[in-house]
Parts: sequence; C-alpha cells; structure tokens
Amino acid sequence: MDDRVAGALSLPEDWPAHPDLSLALNRMGSFDWDLDSGLMHMDRTALDVFDLTPDEYDDRPDSLSPRVPTDEAQRLDALVSHALKSGRTNYGAYFRIQRRDGSLRWTHTQGFVRRDRTGRPRRIIGIVRDATQELADPTARRELDEERSQRTSLVEGATAALAHARTVKDVIAVLKNSQGLAHLGATSLVMGLLESGRIHLVADGPEGAYVPGTRYTRVDEQYPMSEVVRTLSPRFIESAEDFAASYPILWRNISRLGITSAAYMPLIAQARPIGALGLLYRDKGGFTADERNLLMALGTSIAQSLQRAMLYEQEHDLAEGLQQAMLPRRIPSVPGAQVAVRYRSARLGRDIGGDWYDLIPLPGGRVGAVIGDVQGHDTHAAAVMGQLRIVLRAYAAEGHSPATVMARASVFLHELDTDRFATCTYAEADLTTGVVQVVRAGHVDPVVRDVDGSCRRVVAEGGLPLGLSAEFGRLEYPVSTVELDPGQTMILFTDGLVELPGSDLDEGMQRLTSLVANGPQDLQKLADQLCEAVDGRGGQDDVAVLLLRRRAAHAPQPGGRLQQHVAQNDPEALSSSRHMIRAAVRAWGAKDRADEIELAADELITNALMHTDGGAIVTIRVLAGTERRLRVDVEDRSSALPRRRDAGEEGVSGRGLMLVDRLADVWGVESRGSGKCVWCEFLIPTR
Repeated sequence: MDDRVAGALSLPEDWPAHPDLSLALNRMGSFDWDLDSGLMHMDRTALDVFDLTPDEYDDRPDSLSPRVPTDEAQRLDALVSHALKSGRTNYGAYFRIQRRDGSLRWTHTQGFVRRDRTGRPRRIIGIVRDATQELADPTARRELDEERSQRTSLVEGATAALAHARTVKDVIAVLKNSQGLAHLGATSLVMGLLESGRIHLVADGPEGAYVPGTRYTRVDEQYPMSEVVRTLSPRFIESAEDFAASYPILWRNISRLGITSAAYMPLIAQARPIGALGLLYRDKGGFTADERNLLMALGTSIAQSLQRAMLYEQEHDLAEGLQQAMLPRRIPSVPGAQVAVRYRSARLGRDIGGDWYDLIPLPGGRVGAVIGDVQGHDTHAAAVMGQLRIVLRAYAAEGHSPATVMARASVFLHELDTDRFATCTYAEADLTTGVVQVVRAGHVDPVVRDVDGSCRRVVAEGGLPLGLSAEFGRLEYPVSTVELDPGQTMILFTDGLVELPGSDLDEGMQRLTSLVANGPQDLQKLADQLCEAVDGRGGQDDVAVLLLRRRAAHAPQPGGRLQQHVAQNDPEALSSSRHMIRAAVRAWGAKDRADEIELAADELITNALMHTDGGAIVTIRVLAGTERRLRVDVEDRSSALPRRRDAGEEGVSGRGLMLVDRLADVWGVESRGSGKCVWCEFLIPTR
C-alpha cells in the first residue's frame, strides 16, 4: 500500500498486524481493521477464504460484499456494532460466503476489539477460516440450521407483519399480536415514543402491567427507556437484583409481576432516537449473544416501521387537510330538498384523490348538484379539482344550461396547462316540477331510490371527460331528463363507491343498488352506510357521495312560477326550456294541453332568439282566479314589437305568431323599460 496515503490516514504504527505462522499453516486467515480510517487489511490466506485475489480487494470492507450475501452481512454488521457499543472485547460468528462459482461455504470469524484508555474502540484484530468441514457433521449442521432458521423466521415474520402497518396503532397491534414476539417468551411489552423531550408510553401490556405515573417520563429520569434513549445503546437487565439496583423507582411498581430479566432497545431511525421498546421476562436469566442480536435486529425493524407510520400519518393529515379545504365548507340549505354529502379518504398517505362534490343554489327554485373526479392521486389532482369546482359553480350560477356548463368547464380544463382530465356529472334539478336534467362527462351513472325503497340505475347518454372533449373538439353533451317525484332520492357518486378488484362496473352497480334499496330511510344514515361498506371491503380509492331527495311537502302548488334564461347560440338551453315547460304543464294539471303550450312557447322563444340581439327569459306560471290559466312570458331586450304576417304558400318563416294565435286562448305584447314581453295564456282545468 502507498505509504503516503497510509500516513495521511494516521494508521497505527504496527498496522497491519503480522499473524503467527501457525495461523496460515492451519488455513486461518487474519485481518486488522482500523476503525478510525475504516481500512481493513486481510492477509493472503484470509483472501483465499473469501475466494478473492489481492487485486480484487482494496483494503475496504465493502470489497467483500460480492462474496457475503445480504442477510449474512446485515447479521454480521449488527453483531460487530453491538460488540463495539456494549464494551465487549471479542465476538465470534459462523456465516456463509458465496464463492466465485456460486457455491456457498461456511465460514467462521473471531474478532478481538482493542480500545483506548477512554474505552473507545479503535481497532479489531481477528481471524477467518473455512468451517464447511467443521459443520459437515449432520447433527451439528442441523442444530445450527434450526437455530438460524428460527432466528431468521422470527425476524422475517415480524418484519413482514410490520411492513403492512400504516399507522402507529397498526405497529402496536403487530407487536402485541405477533407470534414471533410471543416465541421470545416475554411476559409484557412496553413502548414509548419521544415527544418534545419526553417519552410518551403508547403501548403496555398485559392488563394490569401499567405503572401509574409513567405515561409521560422525561429523558433525564431514572428509567430504562430514558436511559436507552439517552445513550442510544440497548440495556439488557439480566437479574431481578440488577433491575432493583439500577431502577429502584420502577422496580417498586413491577416487582409483583415476578420479572427476572428485561431487554430495552432504543428505536433509532435515520441516526436519531424516536422512542424505546422494552420486553420483560419471567423465569429467564441473562441473554445469549444470539438473543441480543435478534432483539437488536427486531428493534431496528420496529424503528423503521414506526418512522414510516409517523411520516405516513403526518403526510395523510396534511393531504386530507388540503383535500377538505378544496371541498365546500358547508352545504347550503335548499328549500324543497334534503341533502347529504360524504367524502371518504382512501388513507393512502399523501396520495389524495381529486374527488369532489358541490351543491349550487340556482334561481327559480332550482339547484345544481355536481360530482366529479380528477385523474390522479396527488396534490396536483386536488389543486386541479379545486379550480374546476369553482369554475363549474361560476358557469352554473351565470344561468347557462347544463350542457353549456359542462362544455365550458371542459374548455377551461383543456386550457389550464395540465395533462389531467376529469370525469363529472352535473344534475340540475327543478324542485317545483321534479324535472332533473343530467349531463354526464365520462362519469358513472347516478341511481335513483324510490319512495318504496326500490333502487334503479339512471342510464344517461354521456360525452367525453372534461378536458378530453375540448382537446378532440367534441363538446356536445347530451342532456337526459329524469323526473324526481316527491320523496325520491338521486344519488351521485365517484367510481370508488362501486369499483372492486376482480369485478366489473355492472357488478359494482348491482351491489350498490342492492345496498341502497336495503339501506335506512334516513338520508344521513344512508350516506354513512355507503361509506362504511367501502371501508368494510378495504376500498383503495377516494369516494365522494351526494344524495339529493325531493321533499314530499314540496309538490307544485297552484300559482307556481318557473323561470329560465335562454342564451343565443345555445341549443341546449332551448332544449332545457322545453323540458321545463313540459314538466311544469304535467305537474300543474294541464297535461291535455301540453303539446299546444309547448309548441306556442317554443315559437315565442325561437322568435326572440332569431330577431333580437340578446337571449330570452322564459317564465311559466299559473294564474289563479275565476278561471285557472297558465301563462307563458318570453322577454327580450329589443323594443321592436313583433307583427303577424302572411308567410305565403312557399314561405318557410312568418308562421310563428300565426301558430301562437291559433293555439293560445289569448296572447299579446307588453313594452318593458329595456325591451318587451310576448305572452300567451291557456285555460287549464281546475284542480
């Protein structure tokens, strides 16, 4: 080795140690490991044991990694680390190496720790030898294999169980229920987490083992968990006398349990203590080296699981807070409707979804119900969801038809500089007539529950998801109409409510309709039950649910009034107004004249849209008096009065007012300050 480099690293003057010739004659290799520089010299015989040539080894322990399997390396690291921290002067272990040809050979090492006057370890000098022949005896080999298998299965079993723990409570449950820990023969278990300079006892057992006054203890107090957190070293108490002398305050409270020994391990993650674990035993005296190594390995696994669980809980709380902030802070009270909403988080750490719901009060006794899901499970999805929810609410509040609301929201999402798309259902309900206009953008169909409890799927023709329809220039969103009778409930939801691995959407919808049909009548309890069903099957996706029930007491009354704005170049708004008029006519007992009223109103609306610069406001109402009449008003911004004219035999226009004159019992025109109103009235039966 280069003397200049060796000097720069301040190696001991007698490094490397020169072994006795008898070692080489007995096929024993030697090593000299300087802990300050990290360099470990190995002689030629030791390299032969590892099947390495001198040019393949650079005096660093990492050079041995190709020959030492990972599990063996971890066990050896833990063994050496414990020897250095515990003050021991030697250690020994059998382990396997993998030779160049892939075969496994048993090897034995013995190390001697040299310390300075302060007790700090400075150097390890030891030997390595091939032990394959030594363990060739079937009995010795079987005993060693069984011991190793038991230790390995214990660590692997506990580690596997802890890998599924997501919260601190899950980790505690694994420790209390783990069969592996029970095999250690521990009488009771205690675990504390470090919080602001104090140790918070989060687990103790069995019943009756809790010591009053130890729920919170300071790190500087005379308790074993406090000591291992301070020193970052395990504490093995090998007798009752040792326990009583070292921790008299604690011993006075637990001596009745018959404890004869105990093991306390610091829980260290990323080089800092996060807590401590204690195992207390009866009828056990002392701990072997293998038992100590096993407990330290378990402590490391538990610490990593705890850190992961605490990080998960912090991330989930942050993510869930962001998600909740994006949802409506409160659901407004809507006359004529009962509403229940729920958001169920999938508890996937910071991977939150873009599911949302919204309820939008609209003029004329109408309400808009929204349910949607932005693609992805991250904070970006939640941020896009928040913007999309606000935009949908704004477009709906402006008076646009449901199809226009959806088309404009799609354009907004496409121009938002994001690669995300969203599925959505927007339902605009007129609670006076019970007419619900449903527009679907790649979302799952809603369901309706009848008053008798039966439940059916509402198959609504849909368009492309928001964002995609704008990208492909397919902004047409068909409107489906559903009549919601008093007492009926419409349920909007995201796909997490019906999706289940191994089954298709139809099966999920069948499960949902069955669950709704057999669910409680109370709307809030039904909403809770839907989310509980997802929890019961371990749903891995977020779920948003909105239930809208039309109140039975809100049936249409004589003198009712409905109004809707119809914008120019908005065919969906024209279709929407037709649905409103048809439903109102039926609801108000004028079914026999429905065709006449709808045709006359359609002519007045079309005239306003074709011959004026702005849109039209359509109002339909019942006039109570000696004769019951239904009146249709169409207002526009033009002051020019319409006139009836002869269309001629070949004409394609000019017939509108002639039709109105023939169909209506009476019609007329009224000038308004900002335009005019063309109206017509129809006699309808008395209820």
